[in-house]
Amino acid sequence: MEWTRSGDDVFVRLDPGEEIHASLQALADELGFDAAAITSGIGRTRQSTYGYMDDDHKYHRVTLEGGSELVTLQGNLARRESGEAFTHLHATFSDDDLKPHAGHMFTATVHVVAEIHLRVLTHAIMTRCPLENSEFVALKFD
Repeated sequence: MEWTRSGDDVFVRLDPGEEIHASLQALADELGFDAAAITSGIGRTRQSTYGYMDDDHKYHRVTLEGGSELVTLQGNLARRESGEAFTHLHATFSDDDLKPHAGHMFTATVHVVAEIHLRVLTHAIMTRCPLENSEFVALKFD
């Protein structure tokens, strides 16, 4: 991973084998920020697991094992009540037949590269808290 920063904007390049969630969480710890908007991301990933939450608050997952284009990436980063960085990401992938796959991104490993922009929310206080009877971890503002 390499990154550059201009004020509250951080642009990061992830390299082959790096998992996107883990890398962005590690970056938040390294740079010492607690909240960010992840505004864009592109690249090529593998072992990309995405899905959706149903009306009963249960997640359903699909995995693209091979390489796929990361066409869009967006979301946010906040801290859990314990202080651990938490990323909530949605993505669109395109397989090698140019078929799109989109939804909540659970995991994605960089296959070639990922280039991601974050806007650090310097003065925001955002916390992720589990919801009762739900797999969702809710975003709360203090």
